Amino acid sequence: MSHNAGFQGTLNLEGRLCLVIGGDEEAVEKITRLLDAGAKVTVVHPTLHSDLRKLTASGKIIHRGRGFRSADAQDAVLVLNVLKDDQPLAKSLYELAKTERFLVWSIDQAEYSTLFMPALVKRGPLRMAISTSGSAPALARTLRENLESLFDEEFDQFLDWLGALREELKKTESNDRRRRERLLDAVNGFALTATLEYPNSWKLAKEPELDSVGKEGA
Repeated sequence: MSHNAGFQGTLNLEGRLCLVIGGDEEAVEKITRLLDAGAKVTVVHPTLHSDLRKLTASGKIIHRGRGFRSADAQDAVLVLNVLKDDQPLAKSLYELAKTERFLVWSIDQAEYSTLFMPALVKRGPLRMAISTSGSAPALARTLRENLESLFDEEFDQFLDWLGALREELKKTESNDRRRRERLLDAVNGFALTATLEYPNSWKLAKEPELDSVGKEGA
């Protein structure tokens, strides 16, 4: 099965308008990520999760308590649609994105999206994105959960130490080559080790089909 893996990158959303359509737990997760990225967030939906009501009350996001209107997307660089059962909306957003020139993602509807939303591993400043190009989102989530369990508090401290070392070398080491060598030496010996375990459903799917009844030798 062939999938378009897209072009991986990171969006700079600092100070940019992003629109989220929907007000449930999925919206909470997406809005939290947008705020972490420094985006200006507007959420459109008649009702809001309690966490989003708190963000609205504190002025961290803007809430429009109604259904989506095309004018809501004006000046937005990114629109995230978390309403799963509204295909007409997803299709109309996809068409609107062509003329208004914004990126759009509709949950579980890759055919009406212009970007994928990877599962995100977070630990301190670390951000590790995992994508299956829309073919198996459940696996991406499981991989994220597994990887997050590997990164402990010591890893957080290790990252802080590396960051401090890099800043120090920028001030004290003028030679680019020697600075890179020092930083490479600092991570020499670090390794991420893991094993893969597959579910029984996959193991059963790989078993050869049983000979049909009545076949010679059965």
